[in-house]
Amino acid sequence: MRRTAAGRVLAVLDAFGPRHRALSLSEISRRAGLTLPTAHRLVRELVGWGALERGEDGRYSVGLRLLELSALAPRGLELREIAFPYLEDLHQITKGNVHLGVRDGLEVVYVEALRARVRNPVTSRVGDRWPMHATGTGLVLLAHAERDLQEQVLCSPLERFTPLTVVDPGQLRRKLAQVRQTGVAVARGLITLPDLVVAVPVPGPDGEVAAAISVVVEAAQAQPRQLAALLTQASRSIARAMSA
Repeated sequence: MRRTAAGRVLAVLDAFGPRHRALSLSEISRRAGLTLPTAHRLVRELVGWGALERGEDGRYSVGLRLLELSALAPRGLELREIAFPYLEDLHQITKGNVHLGVRDGLEVVYVEALRARVRNPVTSRVGDRWPMHATGTGLVLLAHAERDLQEQVLCSPLERFTPLTVVDPGQLRRKLAQVRQTGVAVARGLITLPDLVVAVPVPGPDGEVAAAISVVVEAAQAQPRQLAALLTQASRSIARAMSA
């Protein structure tokens, strides 16, 4: 089916991602499935509007205008502002990487990411999106999602990031059942081998899971039970603040 003008613009923006933060014009053309002249025209318009920015090396990245728009998302800035004090406390106590994620389709999107300054340097940033089976927050959100969505994920190809990433549907199904039973997701080496992640759900005012929070630390020094207790306390505080 022939793509509309809006579809071509969205394809250009969709070419960017956590592993493709800066792209050349030819890379944008290839990833968006557009001819080079069409990609050049659209990129020029997007740069003019502020959706894209061109660096000194000639490569393009997402512009600040999109950050302005993303701040209007009710599941973005508002949730982030409510949760930030409690996430900051987690960050200070655990010295790990702290994430706040929400589900968007079949992926988890980070609306907050606090990175450790010395240990566990990860590349996670606000706005990053990952397959739900490959992150702690994603496992929590998937475990509490409707059954049809779970089956959709289980029946789709599961990308492997490390040898420990769960890509077997049967194993993932058991993992999700365990998360629902315990209320906590604990996993090692899903994206980075040396690390362990602990994550818990954050209930919204309606009682449904609105988000998930996680802490990523070095597996060798991790204390999962202690981290789970700290996360649960933070989750309750965020839920109370949202209800208020």
